[in-house]
Amino acid sequence: MKILRRFVVPALTLALCFGPASPGYVGAAEPATVRIGVLNITSDAPFIIADRKGYFKDEGITPVFTTFASSGNMIVPLSTGQLDAGGGAASVGIYNGVTRGISVKIVADRGSDPPGYGFDPLLVRKDLVTSGRFKTPKDLRGMTIAGNQPGSASASTLYALLAKYGLTFADVKRVNLDYPEHVAAFSNGKIDAAITSEPDATAAEKLGVAVRIMGSDAWYPRQQLSVVIFGGDFAKNHRDVGLRFMRAYVKAARYYYGALAGGHLAGPNAADVIAILTAATSIKDPAVYRAITPSAIDPDGRLNVASMRKDLQFFKDQGLIEGKVEVEDVIDTSFVDEAVKELGRYRAR
Repeated sequence: MKILRRFVVPALTLALCFGPASPGYVGAAEPATVRIGVLNITSDAPFIIADRKGYFKDEGITPVFTTFASSGNMIVPLSTGQLDAGGGAASVGIYNGVTRGISVKIVADRGSDPPGYGFDPLLVRKDLVTSGRFKTPKDLRGMTIAGNQPGSASASTLYALLAKYGLTFADVKRVNLDYPEHVAAFSNGKIDAAITSEPDATAAEKLGVAVRIMGSDAWYPRQQLSVVIFGGDFAKNHRDVGLRFMRAYVKAARYYYGALAGGHLAGPNAADVIAILTAATSIKDPAVYRAITPSAIDPDGRLNVASMRKDLQFFKDQGLIEGKVEVEDVIDTSFVDEAVKELGRYRAR
């Protein structure tokens, strides 16, 4: 696991900044360190913005970020208190963890794909497109297709794509790779197609190894692709810090929302958001962020529970769920509901 040290504000610095009345800091809450799991993809943007814009600082929070390959890998650290919060897909690991008595809670939206924001596109290797081997998604039959980790939302996304074009998992060969590995796998011919998240999808295009066929919004719009997750101990025993975290998060989500326009980072806040992402992530070319199709986010943090139920049923149908569990067993919207109540409902300017 790689710790994103560039996001960490040293504790001594925090203590000095917060004296009796640091500018913009409301109240006298005790400073708190919150350990956050991230995936190092564009849907991490609200966490990064909350740090870089000072929203966490205003709430007396020092964020410490650690990178994981998938949200499923965060479940054990979240359940044992090694992590307090995280972000990623509502995966099989979360539901199975709950059936085993592991306590984690999905608390807010972190990314979805309404029309125009299909940030998990279907990519096909360029030579297969130029040769005519691939013309439509029906031609995926017999191809090797990469998703993310087993039991992630990307499996449900791929299943929905294949079903739309009369195919099943039996018609393709599936491999599971971390999103950044998709680019290399296209380059060396190990995969024919992929459901690849941004910014890696755009990176594959720019390298000329893959062609974007369509965004995920074309076949599964408004899928709840990414969520904010709290560890059980954090949610239960540190509620005040959780609420402070959520206020900062909602402010950041709204700032990010203000960067969206026309399916790109092209809104009023776009230049600043792109500068923040360029400084904080491994993608150092602002042109990449201007080119990507970003995830959308609900400015009030609302979850698409209907989409979550659909994906959970898919996991059950695939025999991936080990016990009895429903979506309602893993969600707790009280944090975001209270934050929005305090901040007021979002109103577009």
